[in-house]
Amino acid sequence: MIFLISLSNLEMRELCIPHELSLDLGKTMLGKIVVSIVLVSLGFGVVQVADSIRTNAPIESAIAANPQPLQANPNLVANIVKQVGPAVVQINASREARLQQPEELDPFFRRFFGFDRFPPEQREGMGSGFIISADGKILTNAHVVEGADRVSVVLKDGRTFEGRVVGADPVTDIAVVRIDANQLPTVRLGNSEQLNPGEWVIAIGNPLGLQNTVTMGIVSAIGRSSNEVGVADKRVDFLQTDAAINPGNSGGPLLNTRGEAIGMNTAIIQGAQGLGFAIPIHRVQQISEQLIATGRVEHAYLGVRLLTLTPEVKRNLNQDPNSVITTEEERGVLVVRVMPDSPAARAGLRAGDVITQMGGRSIQKSEEVQRQVQESRVGNNLQLGVRRQGRDLNLTVRVETLQTQAS
Repeated sequence: MIFLISLSNLEMRELCIPHELSLDLGKTMLGKIVVSIVLVSLGFGVVQVADSIRTNAPIESAIAANPQPLQANPNLVANIVKQVGPAVVQINASREARLQQPEELDPFFRRFFGFDRFPPEQREGMGSGFIISADGKILTNAHVVEGADRVSVVLKDGRTFEGRVVGADPVTDIAVVRIDANQLPTVRLGNSEQLNPGEWVIAIGNPLGLQNTVTMGIVSAIGRSSNEVGVADKRVDFLQTDAAINPGNSGGPLLNTRGEAIGMNTAIIQGAQGLGFAIPIHRVQQISEQLIATGRVEHAYLGVRLLTLTPEVKRNLNQDPNSVITTEEERGVLVVRVMPDSPAARAGLRAGDVITQMGGRSIQKSEEVQRQVQESRVGNNLQLGVRRQGRDLNLTVRVETLQTQAS
């Protein structure tokens, strides 16, 4: 699955947004940039929780709570892999693709041309996942199991189980799978909110079908917005790592030096080296708990496309003869588009408005708007401070539920 972004000068494109998805997400990239993002599963694209994912039993190992530096403990990675590796699984997903047959074609010609003889085509995909409870609850990426008619899970010891997709959220690319098994090894979940760039991390997965492949690197950056990464339809701030990630790694764990999962490996930038991205585990926990409880995730929705303003953005907008929007503002968040019949439209927000405040707090970047909406409860009101043609306005927007294909 590949997302292509082409953003040149003043052009901001919507990418892969089903049903005009969301508030957007937009950090502007200026200049001519072409980025190819690969969600790292192979192919076309799975818990009754023991009440809470956070109750996972700790990994029984000799790994210290405060591990020594790698130089002082050369077997640290080997010990982690020995303990965690059995809980990392391969997920195979398949779906049946039938040949499109013209309904208006006479039955004689259907037989003559062979339409009735073509069997359904099986399309298969593959990714990774990790077990979070001994009774068969597994975390993976939504794109690994998207559209699958059948899911199978292969353990490191060679056992294969039928998998059931408990729920999948395309907005965050997180899914939960369940298998009918007991006394399984598990991965303990860590704290991704306390990560710092430069910390060592370990990736385990099944790149290109090579089971339990281990790579190592560091946290290169934290808080990479979905727009920066190139998947503007996702509501995730990613971890960036230089640990080698390849197709088939999707859904596998990114571990800290305690052997805890602090991220879910998800995407790479095609053609680049050392640019991998993982969903922080605290976000994975938030979403997976909802999937386990209800099978779906409720996301807040405003219905706008946004652009972070800078003096350069203002200048380019105003000088571009093809631009439908001009602005006198150099700071704030420009409303590029308001979706018809959306909460923002009903509140009176217009294209060309500049959001300067939200909930009484100053706003400078579109990501700030995204995070505040993301943290809001459906049904709540958001107070917006807006500049419109030199005037200050206060608008109230009632947050509604984002409708997705999985809803």
